[in-house]
Amino acid sequence: MLNEAFLQFLYELSQNNNREWFESNKKRFETVVKKPFEATVEAVIERLRAFEPDFTATPRDCIFRIYRDTRFSKDKTPYKTHVGAILTSRGRKNMEQPGYYLHIEFGNLMMGGGAYFLEKEPLRRVRTAIAQDPEAFRALVSDKNFVEKFGELKGEKNKVLPPEFKVAAQAEPLLANKQFYFMAETDPAHAIGNDFPDFAADYFRAGKALNDFFRRAIG
Repeated sequence: MLNEAFLQFLYELSQNNNREWFESNKKRFETVVKKPFEATVEAVIERLRAFEPDFTATPRDCIFRIYRDTRFSKDKTPYKTHVGAILTSRGRKNMEQPGYYLHIEFGNLMMGGGAYFLEKEPLRRVRTAIAQDPEAFRALVSDKNFVEKFGELKGEKNKVLPPEFKVAAQAEPLLANKQFYFMAETDPAHAIGNDFPDFAADYFRAGKALNDFFRRAIG
């Protein structure tokens, strides 16, 4: 599992984000970051399957590459200074499916999920489901365990809503969202040690009911 050497490498990478440094430390990256993170994600997926039995993805399906795509970015640093994984039934091949997200960097551990990658029609369906049963939706986002873990539902908002949702949005402002995601940020020390897969799964379980709501809406 993950240890202090894992976080130390990510810190050093944040201070030396260049190809020369990374190439000279690539074997170390493989040993203390890549392989331990793959094992950790595999253990998290195993826990997820207790309440997400359709998740057949492997760690390789879920984990994002450390290399940044700099083609359209002003930031030309070549490497991410974090490791991340998207946990859906087929991982990165099914990113539009409501699922879970894990992100670790030096100084921050992020765990969350929800409906983040919504195209026009899935977004309309989610809004329709919320407008048709606002009490059920509000119960989910007000659930004690969800609020303790994640606080509130987040997401960018549309300044102008389609006409059919304007009245309902007066009672449920979250209808203005074009993303519906939840995210907890905590001390990355929680990621160190054998207990972390259970710790992460406990967070993800708190978001399952909302993910189920979004999946039913999208169809």
